[in-house]
Amino acid sequence: MADPNGFLKHRREEPKKRSTEDRLASWGEVYAEADAVERAEAVRTQASRCMDCGIPFCHSGASGCPLGNLIPEWNDLVRVGDWAAASDRLHATNNFPEFTGKLCPAPCESGCVLAISPQAGGAVAIKRVEEAIAARSWASGSVQPQVAEVSSGQRVAVVGSGPAGLAAAQQLTRAGHEVTVFERDDRLGGLLRYGIPEFKMEKKVLDRRLAQLRKEGTKFVTGCEVGVDLTVADLRAQYDAVVLAVGALRGRDDRTTPGRELSGIHLAMEHLVPANRAVEGDGPSPIDAKGRHVVIIGGGDTGADSYGTATRQGALSVTQLDQYPIPPADRDDERSPWPTWPYILRTYPAHEEAGERRFGVAVRRFVDDGEGNVAAIELQQVRVHKDPETGRREVRPVNDEVETLPADLVLLAIGFEGVEEMPLLAGLGLSLTRRGTLSCGADWQTETPGVFVCGDAHRGASLVVWAIAEGRSVAHAVDSYLTGASDLPAPVHPTALPLAVL
Repeated sequence: MADPNGFLKHRREEPKKRSTEDRLASWGEVYAEADAVERAEAVRTQASRCMDCGIPFCHSGASGCPLGNLIPEWNDLVRVGDWAAASDRLHATNNFPEFTGKLCPAPCESGCVLAISPQAGGAVAIKRVEEAIAARSWASGSVQPQVAEVSSGQRVAVVGSGPAGLAAAQQLTRAGHEVTVFERDDRLGGLLRYGIPEFKMEKKVLDRRLAQLRKEGTKFVTGCEVGVDLTVADLRAQYDAVVLAVGALRGRDDRTTPGRELSGIHLAMEHLVPANRAVEGDGPSPIDAKGRHVVIIGGGDTGADSYGTATRQGALSVTQLDQYPIPPADRDDERSPWPTWPYILRTYPAHEEAGERRFGVAVRRFVDDGEGNVAAIELQQVRVHKDPETGRREVRPVNDEVETLPADLVLLAIGFEGVEEMPLLAGLGLSLTRRGTLSCGADWQTETPGVFVCGDAHRGASLVVWAIAEGRSVAHAVDSYLTGASDLPAPVHPTALPLAVL
């Protein structure tokens, strides 16, 4: 059994990062290489802090991991040094633990019992343990293709190669179906490829997993927009079921701020995608921060990714703006009690490297340089008011004071509005909900028979762990649709939501 006193003996410790100078000089991941033996011992120590709680909220879909990762089990297997068994338990619920170990914000840690009180020394470093298990699994050669022994004779098309589409494809391939993944970009991976910067996850990690899928039998077609390059009629004629995992990439814009039409103002993804392409070797990005004063509007993950990208490109300055006041350093039990996801200040590695964050401010006007280019922003302190009846938010200036900041590259990272309009949807007879997503029934099937949906296309922009969970669940639904029953796991229901205070 686990050591119930482990958290009393050891404090939570994060892995060491490379120096700021090294990080800004390259696109490699921010964490430092560690001696394999030393790393294993450090991670075993962190795993020993897990108490194997009687009710482990960490792997509860509502308050922790939607995949249902068997966290206490593989924590204890790492503690005793049984890395092979830990890998088996981890891969039993998660197709891509190296993705979640690097990219997931770890709602499991917010649900950890040790996160209730700071006196406990902090939550178990679940994400660190998960990433270490995955890395060791690859290094030891224990991650091998799992080829189906019997073919079902059924063909499935998966549209989109992000984490949801890849998870669905791998599960269905292993169940014996002939699966083809269609991707409109020139490379596979969706946001994992072109949305996530190299310093968060090097693309060799993605390519390694794609190679496994290919060896298992999954087929991939890139540079193909379904509904254009492959007609909907041909798609339905050639495949027995279709899974839509097209993401929710329609970026939110704000055309109401005066000066928005000026050159040099872009949606954040217009900056991130070509920057990632440049790292892939496709040539210089047309939107480069080198030698420029960069202002990022929006305080979330996408904003932090643009922040770290701009500093590595050689920006003169980087300022990230958030209209909300600075969050508290510790959980506010009134606002977000344990085990819900806490509203706290989240500092990404990129924020430690350079630049500045400003809270409780908003842009009043974008300033023209006289030639149609943005040269500066006018900034005001603001307060966000929420109408208790309608829930609508209004941003109001606190006073009349206006501050001017230089800005010749402005990036809008204010969220996503849902699925992009595409010929495929019209061809399938599908329309978007008011949230900009695709609806489905309890069996993950859309209103068009034989067409299923999962991931951000269904949920809206969300976490990588939810994408994988939905991909696994839709695979169960498709397998049942094709064969009448399924032994594949289905970790989440289409209506599942994380626990929250309303």
